[in-house]
Amino acid sequence: MGVRQSSKAPSFAEASDDLWELAEVKISATHLQRLSQRIGDEWAEVRDADIEKFRERKLERTYKEPPRGVAAVMLDGGRLQTRAEDSGRGVKEASWRESKVACCLTLSTKAQDADPQPEPPAKFLEPTEAARLASDVKRRSRPALERAEEERKKGRKKRRGKRPKRCRTSKAKRMQVRTVVATMENSDVFGWQVAAEVHRRGLDRAARKGCICDGQAYNWSIHEMHLLPAGFVAILDFLHLLAYLYDAAHAYRGADAAQGWKTYEQWLRWAWSGKVGTLLAGLRAAKAELAKKGAAAAAGKQTIDETLTYVTNNRERMKYPEYRRLGLPVSSAPVESTIKQINRRVKGTEKFWLEGGAEAMLQLRAAQLSQDDRWNRNWQRPRPHRRAAGSGRLVQAT
Repeated sequence: MGVRQSSKAPSFAEASDDLWELAEVKISATHLQRLSQRIGDEWAEVRDADIEKFRERKLERTYKEPPRGVAAVMLDGGRLQTRAEDSGRGVKEASWRESKVACCLTLSTKAQDADPQPEPPAKFLEPTEAARLASDVKRRSRPALERAEEERKKGRKKRRGKRPKRCRTSKAKRMQVRTVVATMENSDVFGWQVAAEVHRRGLDRAARKGCICDGQAYNWSIHEMHLLPAGFVAILDFLHLLAYLYDAAHAYRGADAAQGWKTYEQWLRWAWSGKVGTLLAGLRAAKAELAKKGAAAAAGKQTIDETLTYVTNNRERMKYPEYRRLGLPVSSAPVESTIKQINRRVKGTEKFWLEGGAEAMLQLRAAQLSQDDRWNRNWQRPRPHRRAAGSGRLVQAT
């Protein structure tokens, strides 16, 4: 109960208060921290042992039957702050670090003979909503320290006005089972963790399967090494593409907001319909036009250059009509949502983790957010006999 509350409350201190107020259990914040790290470390050891079994081709599959619908793997990164190891109390050498997160999903969708949604969603074509989506993606892509400083100085303003109605029969109702992988390790180790999870769940045996990510290079390296051999289709997250197109269109048209919106809408429709060649031609034409204006249009040309590079690098992952026909998702929104839930516990301008403590907490949060009863199964597993957390806590009875 203490470990559960420690990994759900915003801090160990609040978890300690919750346990006392709700269950009349008195455990200090420091002791809860020790207990949580111990359990998280144990679960990380089990995970690493499973990866070794997988590499030796000895890891058993939890599901004997292959998924009936779609299997999807979505990769992305969160943010948290760390501090120097072995430096005693206080914060020294604080730095923002990236946590790596994967959502492994099964979805109950069907393949169709034709594209089931040839027109872009209404929210992509509504000016206020499109601006909000582009701004949110851009903000998440910036370094965490810049975002934290901006939020501290200005605060986040509440957006007013009505938003377009959202379809409530989308991914949330079509999702069958979600499991989560999270770590502070580098991308090579993370790739093996994802591959082991895919094997354990049998996602590689699905008839239709996709890997949906933003344009970060290490995501596609993981796909090429571990998922492509199993037949996972690489899909560029459409929301990240939308943000690039929105910024490029308005940079191209400058102060003429109406023309900027018109250009964005045209580029978006080309992207949604899979006309990547036409989109690239439009971006090149915009770049050439701005180049003629010289230094006055340098900033706009740079924005279009970045978008042109992004689309060029990912053009083989933008066959959206085919993905929709196969029932594959074209957005990595589930992993974005998962990262938000993880960040509620680990991210904050006043939270500074040691490396081991962050890794342990990520294991606890990943188990809680996984929908395969992993949390309970982990507790039922035999635990190693170790000394109690904290000196003098348990004394042998005479």
